[in-house]
Amino acid sequence: MHKSLLNDQFFNSLDSSVLPVEEAETLPPGCYTDAEFYEFEKEALFNHEWLCVGRESWAKEAGDYFTTSLIGEPIIVVRNRQGDLKAMSSVCQHRAMLVAEGHGNARAFMCPYHHWTYSLDGDLLNGPAMEKTCDFSKTDIKLPTFKVEVWLGFVFINFDDQAAPLAPRLEAVAKILEPYDLANAEGSKPEEADKFPWNWKVMFENNNDGYHASRLHGGHYHDFVPSELSSFPDMPADTAGYCRLNGTTHSDASFNASQKALLPVFPNLKDADRNQMLFANIPPTLSLVLTNDMVFYLNVRANGPESHEMDTGLLVAPGAMDSPAFEDCLAANMATAHKIMAQDQHVDEMVQVGLRSRFAIRGRYSWQESAQQQLNSWLVPRYQDCWDKMKKTGMVSRPAKAAPGQCSDTSALCEKGEA
Repeated sequence: MHKSLLNDQFFNSLDSSVLPVEEAETLPPGCYTDAEFYEFEKEALFNHEWLCVGRESWAKEAGDYFTTSLIGEPIIVVRNRQGDLKAMSSVCQHRAMLVAEGHGNARAFMCPYHHWTYSLDGDLLNGPAMEKTCDFSKTDIKLPTFKVEVWLGFVFINFDDQAAPLAPRLEAVAKILEPYDLANAEGSKPEEADKFPWNWKVMFENNNDGYHASRLHGGHYHDFVPSELSSFPDMPADTAGYCRLNGTTHSDASFNASQKALLPVFPNLKDADRNQMLFANIPPTLSLVLTNDMVFYLNVRANGPESHEMDTGLLVAPGAMDSPAFEDCLAANMATAHKIMAQDQHVDEMVQVGLRSRFAIRGRYSWQESAQQQLNSWLVPRYQDCWDKMKKTGMVSRPAKAAPGQCSDTSALCEKGEA
């Protein structure tokens, strides 16, 4: 019989994951596998945090739009007639058909099922044959809209219309990334998203893990970015992201057989920048790998307790894509990148298998895994705050004696008023 993780003892135990890295231990395995915890995580994180959905360049002109989904919510991002970016649900407010799929340019969004039509701001323009419906007014109906913020060219949305702005809590990260001028970096929209059978946090942890670099990836294609040259800048207490700097054994290192940058180097990089790579995470959705000639951005989109989708995009220096040699140089970089990513993805899948085991424990960290402790320091306060709020608002039932069918202790979540 499944025993719920959601109780005071569990949330108190998370304190040990935010200790200094020399003392900290990993999150409990259930944080990566448990369906009830994933539902809790939606409220603790995804319903209130800023979520990356793509790049501003994907919707340059009025009517340009793209669609995506986060925690199962279908989303449209569109440039309206006034030139503003809008984000809204793509669920028709009639019978729940999606009013848009893929990407393109539109004058309006028309539901293909019954032809209800919405403006680029989400207002209902037309609902055919509704004149006999009692108390129906199209002015009362619109697609739910979300807050939007653009940071370094990345578009973020927030389901919580009371959420505080994102950029002020990313000033420290933005300062580190400043030489790359990501707002003006160029790159095509990624193709279809990849689907992976492991928890989103497993992907996040791997993307910024200095410890495995010289082990899992040991060899010609990665040894010039050794684990022992990892460092982890201190971040403000309220930071919305964190970074790893990783020194390289030679300047202008890049992931290809030559180990040297083949594409144009980002023009604002100084000597110190050209002797390192950067890794940055903006949880719970955006992860960046920054080399001197190319930036990988990974848009991680949770869709279940043990699965996620991910958009993998590339950014290069302005003008780099105009070179006749661009495609060949990019292919050389990607040949190596795909070998490295294949190693990572196999490990991630096997980690998820291990996390389901009865023998999975809360492990200890190397100093080269400081980014994992930084992720924990972002996660744990949000988990604990959400749990406290749920108790205060009556979402958690703790009756002394439970009647049949009721929750018996803090290990269960009950609907408010049902206990």
